[in-house]
Amino acid sequence: MANLSSHIDYTLLTATASETDIRKICEEAWIHQFKAVCVAPSYVPYVVEMMEFCPVRIEIATVIGFPFGYSTTATKIFEAKSALHDGASELEVVMNISRFKSMAYLSVREELKQLANLAHENNAILKVIIETAFLDSFDLYTACEICAESGADYLTTSTDIASPNADPEVIRKIRSILPDTLKIKASGGIKTREQALEMLEAGAARIGTSAAVNLVSAG
Repeated sequence: MANLSSHIDYTLLTATASETDIRKICEEAWIHQFKAVCVAPSYVPYVVEMMEFCPVRIEIATVIGFPFGYSTTATKIFEAKSALHDGASELEVVMNISRFKSMAYLSVREELKQLANLAHENNAILKVIIETAFLDSFDLYTACEICAESGADYLTTSTDIASPNADPEVIRKIRSILPDTLKIKASGGIKTREQALEMLEAGAARIGTSAAVNLVSAG
């Protein structure tokens, strides 16, 4: 794929990430023209400042309810509003997997719907992290349906904390369930160009990775 960079969300969400580290990924995103950078909410204003004079549009993404998803809806809404106010253009919310596993599907969907509406009202997009490592086949199908019904823009496979990592077979299964309007972001242990291309060929539209420079340099 000639323009792999345009599918990559360059991600840095480690607890020890410093301002210097964030500046470095912003500079590398400029150079390689990645689709987005994804950082912790507290770094969103800094990234907005860093990207102010970037000659190409690079989306500024951040996480909500990260990494376990079991924050209250009110907390997630507050996080989302704060991130949007600070300049985030993409929100990645972790689905409430605990509630999902309790089969509280309506409340999970309602929470995601509120967040999708909030994002869209602010010209932003919502990605839902479903953490596929915790889901069996029935769960996966149900989570896909919930994401579609909520109005989300993307389904993201993983926080990159749970294992196993991203799997092209899972991507293919998700793609067969979702409507065409709902895109897939593959995330979780994607460290090589070969892996990234496999995910895109399987049906992913975005790749979330902390190894973005390695992916494009290998080509």
